[in-house]
Amino acid sequence: MSAQPGGQSDQVNTRRDELLAIAAGLFAEKGFKNTTVRDIADASGILSGSLYHHFDSKESMVDEILSSFQEELFGQYDEILASELDPLAKLERAVVVSFDAIDKHRDEVAIFQNEAAYLLTFDRFAYLGERNRQSRQVWLTLLQDGVDAGALRDDLDLELTYRFIRDTVWVAVSWYRPGGRRTHTEIAKQYLSILLDGISTGSITGSSSG
Repeated sequence: MSAQPGGQSDQVNTRRDELLAIAAGLFAEKGFKNTTVRDIADASGILSGSLYHHFDSKESMVDEILSSFQEELFGQYDEILASELDPLAKLERAVVVSFDAIDKHRDEVAIFQNEAAYLLTFDRFAYLGERNRQSRQVWLTLLQDGVDAGALRDDLDLELTYRFIRDTVWVAVSWYRPGGRRTHTEIAKQYLSILLDGISTGSITGSSSG
């Protein structure tokens, strides 16, 4: 009887995915530097030597974790930029996609936020710097297109606005928890309301005099 094609390979890939998910959780919780190969092996219920059958180092593990996640995320950003949506809808979609990433890939986002500066000291992670530059260009393009279309104010400091969006969106990974009072989609909508409409009712024209 012939072996089922791809059966053993699928099992290996599934086990690799399981190990990567365990490692990602530890890297996000304990930090990359504070997580050892033994920690990952113990959490996986295997010996450290067995882990080396799948990965040659924890650096290889975090490399695969981050590169796969970012390839997916930036693929979505590219689709938004290339879409037929109007500029404001593109900006809104990019925000929703970002919060969706925080929900579905919380560990990966946390690792990037907390460990990118350290990982960038190693040549193999130079691509993280390129991803940072790519992210900046994505948001600046969305904002500039919004200004050009008259959907956003023409007096915006685009660099400052980009930094505000970047820092206020991704910091949510530190407090957002799936299953909380609000879903990530509801949070994204509230964020967009604050970003685009502000928090003032417009009824107060100035501070009261004493």
